[in-house]
Amino acid sequence: MKLLSWNVNGLRACLNKGFEEFFVKEDADVFCLQETKLQEGQVDLSPEGYESYWNYAEKKGYSGTAIFTKKKPVSVEYGMGIEEHDKEGRIITLEFEEYNLVNVYTPNSQRELARLDYRMKWEEDFKRYLKNLEEKKPVILCGDLNVAHTEIDLKNPKTNRKNAGFTDQEREKFSSLLEAGFVDTFRHFYPDVTGAYTWWSYMYSARKNNAGWRIDYFLISEAIKEKAKDAIIYSDITGSDHCPVGLFLK
Repeated sequence: MKLLSWNVNGLRACLNKGFEEFFVKEDADVFCLQETKLQEGQVDLSPEGYESYWNYAEKKGYSGTAIFTKKKPVSVEYGMGIEEHDKEGRIITLEFEEYNLVNVYTPNSQRELARLDYRMKWEEDFKRYLKNLEEKKPVILCGDLNVAHTEIDLKNPKTNRKNAGFTDQEREKFSSLLEAGFVDTFRHFYPDVTGAYTWWSYMYSARKNNAGWRIDYFLISEAIKEKAKDAIIYSDITGSDHCPVGLFLK
């Protein structure tokens, strides 16, 4: 089974940069998107053989998530059931027979860490949401988590220590997810690999120089760790400032 995830940073723009060709070529069983930046009806994208699910932000041109799946889920949930978190279209959960799949676009703490306090509240509520799901079935979590966990997950850790995405607070929240029983699948297979990034700034020729951050993930419940076959970063795929990431399951 192949699952893919991609922060497309505006699906309409990404559609003009090879999105559909990549989608067809990879032929994933599940394909999750973040930061679609859409309202309903703004794109006509209904891939043959897939069920489609969309969560739109109230604010136009902002945030948003989508999932395309070959297998119809048992149930679908949008958001985590907390009003202050559910206005930005950041979460879609599909329940399947054997697991819950959660697609998330985690809020950015923003410049000057203007949204860090809100981010901390989100992190606590989201972890509780995931653990509640896990009481019934194992969880597969994917998406842009907007944090580089350790120093090998970004090119310049020292100069970014207090910047959004690499604050001690955000990294600690990620660690607490792992301590709560989730597995970072890429690091499970490649614990020491460096230079493996999923996001690059559009400035300073960052992508050309591979001065990036690994902030897009597949995490899975410890209970299904043995089902994971491989995790992949599609660093050669352009179309967004993020690249797709993938998970292969037995």
